[in-house]
Amino acid sequence: MRKTILFTFAAFIIFASGCTQDNGKIFNGKDLSNWNFVVENDAVPGDQVYTVKDGQISIKGEPLGYMYTKEKYSNYTLELEYKWAEEATNSGIFILIEDPTSPFPKGIECQLAADKAGDFVLLAGSDMNEYTLPEGITERPKFPVIAKKQPSSENPTGEWNKIKIIVQDGVVNVYVNDVHQNTGTSTVKEGNIGLQSEGKEILFRNLVLTKM
Repeated sequence: MRKTILFTFAAFIIFASGCTQDNGKIFNGKDLSNWNFVVENDAVPGDQVYTVKDGQISIKGEPLGYMYTKEKYSNYTLELEYKWAEEATNSGIFILIEDPTSPFPKGIECQLAADKAGDFVLLAGSDMNEYTLPEGITERPKFPVIAKKQPSSENPTGEWNKIKIIVQDGVVNVYVNDVHQNTGTSTVKEGNIGLQSEGKEILFRNLVLTKM
């Protein structure tokens, strides 16, 4: 009996330790209480753009904006799934947000636009060491892009896609459906995480953030 009690207690400690390492209930599956909302020009209340149903986050795509975590994160792995409700258009995952301005934050966008999932887009003056001006261009564009390294690994419209983003000491690695698509290095090492409204409706589920 004593051995059984000790074993049960040890198992509980191991389980509790695992739950502590996986700190990642950034989405509780019920509501968006851990998130703030941005809508361009405050056109409509945020809860008309960002909603939860059946354990999934629905983002309308219009008006332009994003939802972002109330907490900032540094070293972590973020895993989630997304799919287009109908038409594959445009959206993104924002990381290392320094300043949550409207309608684009100062931070890095991990692009989800159709056929471009895995690109990095440098928003509002953010930067990565890997970005260089294209040949013949002398002025930095408004939205600099660091293109993904592999052909598109996205699933057909209507199917779920799996994204994994690893952020460690400012180095960002992105995987789309288990295909490594990009690496970028930022001097910024901590920031909020965001999900974008741009284009048409997109769904997100199974958001898990594991701190390193």
